[in-house]
Amino acid sequence: MKKIASKYKYYWKRHGFRYAVFSGIVFLAASLTINHFAGLYANLKAGNYVNDILLDNLPVMDVDGLLNYGVELFFLFLMYCVIVEPKRAPFALKSIALFYLVRSISITLTHLGPYPTVTPIDPSNLLATLISGNDFFFSAHTGIPFLIALIFWDEKLIRYISIMASIVFGSAVILGHLHYSIDVFAAFFITYTIFHISMKIFSKEYKLFKEE
Repeated sequence: MKKIASKYKYYWKRHGFRYAVFSGIVFLAASLTINHFAGLYANLKAGNYVNDILLDNLPVMDVDGLLNYGVELFFLFLMYCVIVEPKRAPFALKSIALFYLVRSISITLTHLGPYPTVTPIDPSNLLATLISGNDFFFSAHTGIPFLIALIFWDEKLIRYISIMASIVFGSAVILGHLHYSIDVFAAFFITYTIFHISMKIFSKEYKLFKEE
């Protein structure tokens, strides 16, 4: 604990660090808010469902528990990864914020309705607050863990856990018919692009993240 406390003391006194963290928090809050309203718009404009090669051939499965508790555990894991190394916070916050901003734009462009068979979601759990209904393209359940894997690529344990979470969550939303298969498949490519854009526009934060 003393080692972590000394890191916070050191970075908190560094020029620009507090602003980088604060601006990251504000950017993330704004992006999540925009994403929420984009989801409401997608619900309002939802059209018909379309056929899907995987959903048409896979029976719907109850993945409510897996996704709900899995997301909670992964969130706690991510919080730990950032808390133990404060230098990671600015770039992680702003990269995740950019992810949700891009996704907000994406889900407002094409208005598909939900697949006819879908796993029931308990409205009182965390998963229900993250799924607005028709905000399909692209899958955040797949993209966010993959983004964390890219951000922490040099940390093998974090990388492997995040890639595994991305695959498990991506498979789960398909098995639960919560996403079309293209939402999951495209998430990897779009997230990869978002990460590289983040490295360019948040270069100072990325340099701080990589400091030894």
